[in-house]
Amino acid sequence: MQSFLTTLLLLCSCFDILGGALGDVGTARYYGPPYLPTKCYGDDQDQFPSDGHFAAVSNGIWDNGAACGRRYRMRCISGPRNQSIVVEVVDFCRYNPCRATMALPFKAFAAISIPRYGVRINVEYAQ
Repeated sequence: MQSFLTTLLLLCSCFDILGGALGDVGTARYYGPPYLPTKCYGDDQDQFPSDGHFAAVSNGIWDNGAACGRRYRMRCISGPRNQSIVVEVVDFCRYNPCRATMALPFKAFAAISIPRYGVRINVEYAQ
């Protein structure tokens, strides 16, 4: 019986890795430049990942700045693309209140949805 439960637990873990729910559900929006300065690393141009997949986050993720450098796997759950990407937190949302859970630059947003300024999409994300 114990080996059956162990096997079942392993299969469930594989399901999560291969396409099950990522974790939390929130929203994402596209935002444009200028991206500097950021709340995490100021004017340092080297803070941005080379693939352009970074994010500014809202209060729920910000955690008084502890979110800086965290990476989140995310995917759109309200559009035609079913791609997932990994984004790195580099900033706190510029708007008060924030208009989405995460704000993404063009390159990151285009990887998971059709980028149109002001459009908000539903996403799943997990650290």
